Amino acid sequence: MPPGSSPAVFDRIAPTLFVLIWSTGWISARYAADDADPLTFLSLRYAFAGAALAVFALAAGATWPRTARAWGHALVSGVLLHAIYLGGVWWAIRHGLPASISGLLAAIQPILTALLAPRLIGERITMRQWAGVLIGLAGLAAVLAPKLAGLEAGAIAAALGPLAINAVAMISATLGSFYQKRFLGAGDLRTMTVAQYLGALLATAPIAFLVEPMRIVWTPTIVATMAWSVLALSIGAISLLLLLIRHGAVARSAALIYLVPPTVAVEAFLLFGETLAPVQIAGAALAVLGVALATPRRA
Repeated sequence: MPPGSSPAVFDRIAPTLFVLIWSTGWISARYAADDADPLTFLSLRYAFAGAALAVFALAAGATWPRTARAWGHALVSGVLLHAIYLGGVWWAIRHGLPASISGLLAAIQPILTALLAPRLIGERITMRQWAGVLIGLAGLAAVLAPKLAGLEAGAIAAALGPLAINAVAMISATLGSFYQKRFLGAGDLRTMTVAQYLGALLATAPIAFLVEPMRIVWTPTIVATMAWSVLALSIGAISLLLLLIRHGAVARSAALIYLVPPTVAVEAFLLFGETLAPVQIAGAALAVLGVALATPRRA
């Protein structure tokens, strides 16, 4: 909590600030798309963020994982939560998926969580959650339909590729959340995050070397995007979330997280001119409602 600020002020401001910062992840992907290969950019982002956090953890005397098993779980979690999730989102945006649509797709993750919870952690899905799943899927269909309508078969196939990759990324984030809950319930989060970024780097860099020319042009835009991605997203947003947990504002921030899709849409409209048709705006509202209904109240 910033010096001189009261817990009440922090609890009011921090959740909104977290949503605003988190939503810029899709905007950063769009800004980087023209001057950097996505996996190359992310490899550097993981390296810079991991190194900065490692220095901070060492200076703070944080406890590092003590066993090979703990390191292994942290590395796998990093692959799921960062390498596949962010890699899929950034690749999809680089290959033409609008940032606003990608932001909406990623925010449907709680619906997948509701569907998988009974099998993975034994939670029962209520009628309210099933209603949320159906409403969310209907909203998603309404958002995507205008993008695909009227396209020729080849164009539809080209559009389905980025959508499919974004969906895989969303599934990976969901599985990563379950994995973290199951295997990383203890340990210092600062050093665990360093290990996660190491896992993401080890998974992403070789693929970038194999499938990309590893092009990155250090324009002022790329430098600013990298700085924002490392400092604000990879370090700032995560640190802010930890402070929210410590100060008991998680319940309020959980409701605000549903504002990420419309926030991304507004930012994409202002910065890139991306627009949503009325049916897509209605579909986005339905999807957000579905996410809210499908997420357990205790979350």
